[in-house]
Amino acid sequence: MDPNTLNEVAQSTVMAGGNLAYFLAWIGIFLMVALAGIGSAIGTVIGGSASVGAMKKRDDIFPNCMILSALPGTQGLYGFGAFFILRTHIVPGINMLQACAIFGAGLIMGIVGLFSAYHQSRVVANGIESIGAGNDVFSNTLILGVFPELYAIVAFAACFLIGGMIPTLA
Repeated sequence: MDPNTLNEVAQSTVMAGGNLAYFLAWIGIFLMVALAGIGSAIGTVIGGSASVGAMKKRDDIFPNCMILSALPGTQGLYGFGAFFILRTHIVPGINMLQACAIFGAGLIMGIVGLFSAYHQSRVVANGIESIGAGNDVFSNTLILGVFPELYAIVAFAACFLIGGMIPTLA
């Protein structure tokens, strides 16, 4: 085989691998933002629906319902914040290991954001229904609602730590 042909084959392989790595990293970013955002959208709808039902019984509880209903919305913000941390590492020359790190961070934040927002909404919806029934459980619901939030914060911190390690993977 001619050395020029070998060189062209090697360059096309590097180019294809580089494009694949670039693509994989962006897929991780898209999954992170989309899944965390979907979880927040679903979670705030569940909390909002519970609020509407509870306010049919007591119209004076809107401020408490609004705060509790908004709680699952933070996971989408964590996904969006992690986007800003990781996007700076996605460059055309990214290698496959760096891309896999970004993809993995995206999966971590996306999946944890999706599930924690959904389950957090279940906690706050039960609290909202109880407030609508006349029980004074706003503070307790807020405290219990923060427990699933902790795992979204841990996932966000993992994205931050992974982002800090990406330059060393070159």
